[in-house]
Amino acid sequence: MIVAAGCGGCAGRHDSPPASAAGLPAAECGQTVSAHATTRRTRAMWITTVNNGDWPNKAGLPAAKQQGQYRHLLDVAQKLNFNTVYVQIRPAADAFYPSRLEPWSQYLTGKQGGDPGYDPLRFLVDEAHKRGLEFHAWFNPYRASAQADRNRLAPNSQARLHPDWVHRYGGALWFDPGLPQVRDLVGKVVLDVVNRYDVDGVHLDDYFYPYPLPGQAFPDSATFKKYGKGYANIGDWRRHNVDALVQGLHTQIHQAKPAVRFGISPFGVWRNKSKDPAGSATAALQSYDDIYADSRKWVRSGWVDYIAPQLYWPVGFKAADYRTLVAWWSKQVAGTHVQLVIGQAAYQVGQPGAWKDPAELSRHVGIDAKYPQVGGEAFFSARDLAQDRHGFASRLLRDHYSRPALPPVAASTGSPPSAPAHLKAKDGELTWKGSGAAAYAIYRTPAKGPACIAPDGRFLVKVVGGDVHKTSDKTAKPAHSYTYYVTALDRQHRESPTTHGANVTKGH
Repeated sequence: MIVAAGCGGCAGRHDSPPASAAGLPAAECGQTVSAHATTRRTRAMWITTVNNGDWPNKAGLPAAKQQGQYRHLLDVAQKLNFNTVYVQIRPAADAFYPSRLEPWSQYLTGKQGGDPGYDPLRFLVDEAHKRGLEFHAWFNPYRASAQADRNRLAPNSQARLHPDWVHRYGGALWFDPGLPQVRDLVGKVVLDVVNRYDVDGVHLDDYFYPYPLPGQAFPDSATFKKYGKGYANIGDWRRHNVDALVQGLHTQIHQAKPAVRFGISPFGVWRNKSKDPAGSATAALQSYDDIYADSRKWVRSGWVDYIAPQLYWPVGFKAADYRTLVAWWSKQVAGTHVQLVIGQAAYQVGQPGAWKDPAELSRHVGIDAKYPQVGGEAFFSARDLAQDRHGFASRLLRDHYSRPALPPVAASTGSPPSAPAHLKAKDGELTWKGSGAAAYAIYRTPAKGPACIAPDGRFLVKVVGGDVHKTSDKTAKPAHSYTYYVTALDRQHRESPTTHGANVTKGH
């Protein structure tokens, strides 16, 4: 039964009796932002496409089947109250979208260059935004092919057009990061997507120079001889090459679209303390020395908007203790504008040792909460979350993610959108009016609340896409009274004031 809809009071506690709201504008309450509203969290999942890891789960599926699988993964994200997806759209110098630079990905049709009959990336972005999810386009910058046979590549593959740009290493083909032409190609590919699609972010993973193989050096000595003058050793030169790519992408992306966020998920250990006093108390592979990725420098230089180190080890693991690394990374981002998102190994759940306990990842999120520098988590990968082995994902939802969370604001300047208007509650459904929003946030306070509140993350119950102007609340309890409010969010997640409240008593 609907008790009331519209204005009550504009002040007081959430359980206080309403007071007069005379003089307030009809469309919005105009209140200041609550302290709780500033607590934004990234809750992301990686969706892999290389080797058909997560999506599509098999090459050559009809478009409708591919689309259905993707919608299912987004449904999983919504069910777990996630707000972001990192989707791999360029796994190996190929494209999940029509491109003048690179061929269609083989993971769509089974043959590189095969047209799937629709624009997957357009679909991927639109479906995420319909659900109020951020979409980050995930690129692998240097993998030219996951297999080493050039003859299996499309005629317009850059690895065939420019064989001198590519080296065979570890059963795959890799672009040479020391070549300016390669960095230029990566920049053009990324900017092509940023300019043509409404992506919220650009995401790189941990693959820069390939992970080293025992007794096999990456064959770039000739490139070092040509371009490495002024560098004391090949390691410094290789790090410079990767730094140049990272810095260049950051600049180009923000020049094209300032609000598009640029992030990287590096290997979780920068350097061990035994090698460098600034390193972590670990004894693991080092991204600085082994894959020439100076991830600490990227943070300190402000070349990334967020950093998502892959901390894929359990609590108490001697060589790389999860607690040790969360503390180390928190220290690195302190005092910077770089958001720290912790990469979590959902794929490990059920493995021997600490991973047999389905509560391990829940413990990780609990540890993260103790560090104010940690701005969220990202889970690898989507199929593991969907499978919910041993109930680990359900436990995350119960222990930590029972309410939605808004992503961080992407742009520091600009005005928030106008508030929605005319919020009404009828027959168990909320409706409102608004236009131009990227998403709407639905808030619910217990009992009969004031007419106006500041947006407060403690009361957030749902986020819906900007084309949605009605919703229901399936989490409301029977025979309980609530007051609902709605805010508008723009593409940068700037938030409007709330509508006036709509008071509801849910029937038995």
